[in-house]
Order: sequence, then C-alpha cells, then structure tokens
Amino acid sequence: MGVCQRKVAVHDLEVGMFVSDLDRPWHQTPFPIQGFHIRSEDDIRALVSHCKWVSIDVAETAGSVELTRIVRPSFGKRSQQKNDGREQLQLPPLSIREPVKYQASTTLKREMKTSKHLLEDAGTALERLYAAVNTQETRDLRPIAAVINKMVRSVIRQPDALLWLSRVQQHDNHVYRHALNTSVWALVCGRQLGLNEGLLSHLGLGCLLSQVGKAQLPQDLLSREGQLGPEEFALYRSYVEKGMAMLEDSGLSRAVLSVVQGHRERHNGSGFPEGIRGDRIPLLAKIAGIAEFFESLIEPREGLGEPMTPARAVTLLYDMRNIEFQDELVEGFIRAIGIYPTGSLVELTDGQRGIVVSHSPGRRLWPKVMVMSDSNRSPLKAAKVVDLAKYNQSRSAAQILAIRECLAHGTEGLNPAGYDVTGSESRWSMSRFISR
Repeated sequence: MGVCQRKVAVHDLEVGMFVSDLDRPWHQTPFPIQGFHIRSEDDIRALVSHCKWVSIDVAETAGSVELTRIVRPSFGKRSQQKNDGREQLQLPPLSIREPVKYQASTTLKREMKTSKHLLEDAGTALERLYAAVNTQETRDLRPIAAVINKMVRSVIRQPDALLWLSRVQQHDNHVYRHALNTSVWALVCGRQLGLNEGLLSHLGLGCLLSQVGKAQLPQDLLSREGQLGPEEFALYRSYVEKGMAMLEDSGLSRAVLSVVQGHRERHNGSGFPEGIRGDRIPLLAKIAGIAEFFESLIEPREGLGEPMTPARAVTLLYDMRNIEFQDELVEGFIRAIGIYPTGSLVELTDGQRGIVVSHSPGRRLWPKVMVMSDSNRSPLKAAKVVDLAKYNQSRSAAQILAIRECLAHGTEGLNPAGYDVTGSESRWSMSRFISR
C-alpha cells in the first residue's frame, strides 16, 4: 500500500487527516509547518478560513484510493508512538503581560563578531560550577548570570547569531552542550513570545542550570540515557530534585528555580518530577521544556540513536501540541526558529547544498541559505548566500528554487565549523554573501 495525494474541499475535512498541500502558498497562512495532521475542529475551522480546498495524504490500495487517516510517511511510526492514546489538553489562550515587540537592531555579521565568544564563556562558567558542585565548594553563580545577560542582549539584537554559534561551536561534554543549546533555543522562543529582558534572563539562566543535578549521577547512567530500566530511570529522574537541592540556598529567583524544577514536566501530566499538568506548569518552565526536548532530538547523546534533522524535529514537535506541550507555545517556538532553523544543513531543488543562515517569519519555507557545494556536491571556491524569498519573488512556479530536504548534522562535506561568517581570514567569507 502506497501513499498519494487527493484534493478535498475544506468543508469535507475530518480530524485525523494529514494535510500535505494548500490552494495557496504556505507562507501566506498561519500554519507554522508545511504538512500537518488535523488534530481538532479548531484546525478545520482555521483551514476553512484560509482555503477552499487542500490536498491530503491517502492510502493507495490495489485498484483504488482509500480516504483514510494515515501517518505521514516522512515521519513514520515515531509520531504514532508519541501520540496514540495520549490525552489532549486544551487551555485558554496564552496571555503574556505587556509583551515586547523586538526588532533586530544589527546584522548577523556584526552580531557574530560581537558575540562569538559568548557560548565559550558560558561553557567555561558551567565547567567551574560543576567542579564546585563535585568538590562541595562555595558555588558562585555570578559568572553564569553575567554571561546569560550578555546572551539575552545578543538574542534581542539579532536572534540568528547565537543560533548559528550553537550549531558550529560544540563542547566535548554533552551535558554542558545540551544546557547551552537549550538556553539558546529557549531565548529565541521567549523573544518571539515577547518576554521582557528580565524574564528572558530568568529563562536563560534556568536553562543553563537545569542540568546541574546530573553532576551527582553516575556517568555510566548518563551514558545510557534513553536505554534505562525502571529502577535506573527512577534514579535518572532524580537529577531535577538533586539540582534543586544544590541551588536552594543560592539566592536565585523563584522564576529561575521554576525552570530548573519544571523543565521536564509535560502538558498532559506525563513528565517528572511531580507529574503536574496544564497551567500548573510555570510559563518559563514550559518554554524550557520545549527547547530541551527539541535539542534532545537534534543533538542526542552519542550512542543513543541518530540525530533528527531540525525539520523532522519541528514536525514531531508540532504533532505533540496539546499533548506533551501547549499548542500556542509550540507554534510560537516554530515561528521563532523557522521550519528550517539557522544552522540546518539543506539540499536545494537544483542539487546545491548548504546551511541556513537566517529566516523570515513571512517566508518560513524560503530562508537564506549559504551554499557550500554545487549540484554535483563539489565544494565551491567561494561560498554564496541565496536569499530564496528574493530569488523566487518574480519567478514562475517552474523556476522556483526551494529546499528539497533537510540533511543530518554532520553530513559529509558540509561542516559549518569550516566556514567563517564574520568576514575575516577565510575564503568562506560573509563579505561574499550575495543574493542569487
């Protein structure tokens, strides 16, 4: 049995169908990803308000096409295992008090120069903190707080810079890298939601400190994370409580501690340590939970499975809205990072390969891509940036250049660490960026 598309009037849609195409460009609609399961009547009403017809995926049997509810083949059983039998929980609309509308105040090139050492500084501060925890020395959180304040200001000025750095600057210790990258994803999401600078600082600091309890767990246990038996998993779960115990006399704000305490709680109550649900989970902890989960998908611990491409991880996250994560926050996270987040390796429809350097909320499927290899996968003598939105602006459908697929991080010949986007000392220079 294969899969094909069938054109359906929006008034004939049913919950469970997979919408694979629309009668208008995706970027002109509020749907944050291209292709999604209809999970509620609200989804149908949203489609009715924007479209007259859509294409859905259907199961193709011998001699006929059966209209059925199927799982998107590009995602497979993993989505089904996550969602089947899970209770959905709908909350009232999210309300952010006095949201801030941020505008980028500098270019990616300039912000890269300004903030290129921030994640290194944060990693160093984390190393010192963990060393102090293990030796029972007095823990000084001021260096980490100072770095977070700088990270917040960087994300406010230009959110793509730290996203890029988090993908090309890797730390040898998975726990540190996980905490750092989680913090960056969370800050970019919080900026999109309109959190003020103070709340962003609480969010980022909480994410950096969220893994500190793992310093008191056996390394053998951490190395098998995701492959633990019931008793071992019970010990693993205790890292949250251990972290809270370490930080209880640190003078941290309740907002920061709420992130440490609640980043593994889940919308439907399936998380830990307390199994709370819905609006009992603090907002900052909800955002941290989404960021931490997303990071675990695209950068799992070595030996615990293949990393997902960011595009697949976005699809999974979207499929879990109102199940493990609140729908508005999921959609806000996706709008913040894009369908193809900064740092995603991609292949274009003409065979060229490169890395996403920035995206626009109004053109979610057409980001800016730094092309690193030609259609034959041979390295270019000089990198170039293709602004897909501008390139496609006046072209016909047959001439449109788009992303064919998202590639796994570490794909051979596409190492972002070998490319300098600051305009200094490299033939892969940001000064060579052009719009094709």
